[in-house]
Amino acid sequence: MYGNFKKHLADELAAIESAGLYKKERIITSPQKAEITVKGVGQVLNFCANNYLGLSDNPRVIAAAKSAMDERGYGMSSVRFICGTQDTHKELEAAISDYFKTEDTILYAACFDANGGVFEPLLTDEDAIISDSLNHASIIDGVRLCKAKRYRYANADMEELEKCLQEAQAQRFRIVVTDGVFSMDGNVAPMDKICDLAEKYDALVMVDESHSAGVVGDTGHGVSEKFGTYGRVDIYTGTLGKAFGGAVGGFTSGRKEIIDMLRQRSRPYLFSNSIPPSVARAGLEVFKMLKESNELHDKLMRNVVYFREKMLAAGFDIKPTQSAICAVMLYDAKLSQDFAAKMSEEGIYVTGFYYPVVPKGQARIRVQLSAGHEIEHLDKCIAAFIKVGKELGVIK
Repeated sequence: MYGNFKKHLADELAAIESAGLYKKERIITSPQKAEITVKGVGQVLNFCANNYLGLSDNPRVIAAAKSAMDERGYGMSSVRFICGTQDTHKELEAAISDYFKTEDTILYAACFDANGGVFEPLLTDEDAIISDSLNHASIIDGVRLCKAKRYRYANADMEELEKCLQEAQAQRFRIVVTDGVFSMDGNVAPMDKICDLAEKYDALVMVDESHSAGVVGDTGHGVSEKFGTYGRVDIYTGTLGKAFGGAVGGFTSGRKEIIDMLRQRSRPYLFSNSIPPSVARAGLEVFKMLKESNELHDKLMRNVVYFREKMLAAGFDIKPTQSAICAVMLYDAKLSQDFAAKMSEEGIYVTGFYYPVVPKGQARIRVQLSAGHEIEHLDKCIAAFIKVGKELGVIK
């Protein structure tokens, strides 16, 4: 039987490759940081990690992880409600709740699981989910697992959101769900306006803070800090895999009764092992560090402003951004791959993004800035962009 199926897969893969859409993985043989070693390439500067605060190789975070392995072991070998809950898990949940000013938090193996497990336990076919068109795939999949009626509005379009909310008055309960920062464009959801409309039309509000927490807001505490929406957002989801140390692990934080219900019925929580003690302890250390100082966030923001201003001055087409994501638009899928390959030759590690990760005709290089970058790193990256941009006719 596999013979025919194998041919089908081979044909599909060949079509993907011929269209310039085949994704290849490069192998890193060093810790994740500003300067990394890539197999077959050597040392390069990394500008495509989610390592926003530069904490992936932070000695203090690593020491915390090591101490947890010595004191609490390697793995939990259990789900939370059986025998998979340690004191460190509860301490981390409390720290996340404190960070987002919420009543309670529940940990998951990943934010994909948090988003996948949030809707179905809370809503039925009597209810409605109203989702931004550029929301992350994990939110889309979570919505699909729920029987609630689905509405979709154009990215950050408050007029369309209001129309959806008006239509959704036919349902019992309504929830508006949005990314905090949209990962491909780098723009921030207008949370104040979303909350205004949600209150006007009696809806709950959920935001995925994966790319916004640690980045957006005066001290990096996310969209509610930026827009003053503490107490107005009912559910936050997020990850420990980006700004908060870059390992694994996700969370949902919010109203006490919502978190209680997720502990009882959220399938990814009930049927997945707890995050390892080392990850929980390291995550807890990250939140301690961020409470002590805002130095890393301040440095990140300086880097973002510097890089963006220099790239615009060089003539590159860059999406407006209020985050650490800088989308350098190239529009053509093959051009984005060629551009990334030439950047690698210049010692800069970036990735071309193209369909289906972004819409067709919207290919780009997504640059992600980090507090781990120094000015000399930024200058080298900008110089490489200019050189390659001129070679490929992207800029004059």
